[in-house]
Amino acid sequence: MWVRICAGPHSYPLFVHLIFQEKSMATKSHKPKFRLNPAAIGLMPSFILVFIFVYVFIAYTIRISLSKSWMPALQNFALPTPWYGTYHDLFTNYRFQADIRNTIIFTLFFLIISVVAGLFLAIAVSNMSRSRVFFRNLFIMPYAVSFIVTGVIWRWIFNPISGVNLLFKYTGISGLYEKVFGSPLEPDWMTSGTVWGNMNGLLEHVIPGGNVIQAQMGIPIALLPVIFAASWQLCGFAMAMFLAGLSAIPHELREAAAIDRATGFRYYRSIAIPALVPMAVTCTVILTSTSLKIFDLIYAMSGSGIGFATDMPGIYVYETMYKALRYPLGASASIFMLVLVCAVVLPYLLRFNKGTEE
Repeated sequence: MWVRICAGPHSYPLFVHLIFQEKSMATKSHKPKFRLNPAAIGLMPSFILVFIFVYVFIAYTIRISLSKSWMPALQNFALPTPWYGTYHDLFTNYRFQADIRNTIIFTLFFLIISVVAGLFLAIAVSNMSRSRVFFRNLFIMPYAVSFIVTGVIWRWIFNPISGVNLLFKYTGISGLYEKVFGSPLEPDWMTSGTVWGNMNGLLEHVIPGGNVIQAQMGIPIALLPVIFAASWQLCGFAMAMFLAGLSAIPHELREAAAIDRATGFRYYRSIAIPALVPMAVTCTVILTSTSLKIFDLIYAMSGSGIGFATDMPGIYVYETMYKALRYPLGASASIFMLVLVCAVVLPYLLRFNKGTEE
């Protein structure tokens, strides 16, 4: 381009003009632009508050959990010997070992009952015509009830004297059980400290240092009413999510399946249920985080229970910090709960963000 310009009589002034024009354009193009986004300005107070009241407080709680004898009136951050001594005391504590057992048993059975029941309810409601709205609202209504109210109601239902045991008696189930096993069917439910099964011997060989396990690793009978109550309340939530997934299946796909005679059980086995897998994963993650943090339902139904049969980490944190005033031990238990929830939620969020970007 420079040669073509130099060929004319006025080539030099044109060349100089273009050079200065290119320099000015380059200067303008590389000039940094600092623009304040109005949306960022509006969200900045929220970001600051979340950073302070979430992340700063999490870091502060971690520091308290590593201290030896911190208290609000005496903020002593001296480290114990060894520095992880508080966590060692936590995981060798009989009560907290029972809490871990109860959390695993509760989460496992709660997820199975809630997700499976929600799936079957969603399939049943989606096949209704006139009564669909009525039954959909009927099954999702318990989700709107407070956990405290649910706990009080189900505590009455599983009263050993006047609750579900009377149903066993008047329907003849208790008498039939007595003929087979020699004793009537009258479980103590939430007033029982019995634990079915014992996996301590197996865990001692599988887990390094498993010989420190003091609590009996089995299924506490007192935990079953709590599982039933939580599943009853949250299976409607699972049903609503599966109903949303079923309604998202394209109508053309249903018509094509009908043409290929893929109806009824075959349609749900080959088309509907595979399409509901992402919704099932989302539902499982949400319900798992709920089960790991559960507090009010169990506190209203049975509290810690006989021999800590229904105790949970949330109850342990509350009673350790605000009744026993052992703040470092309670803080370490709360950090353990945070790690459990993050181990469930973070992989799902990372997977979801990766799928969104793709």
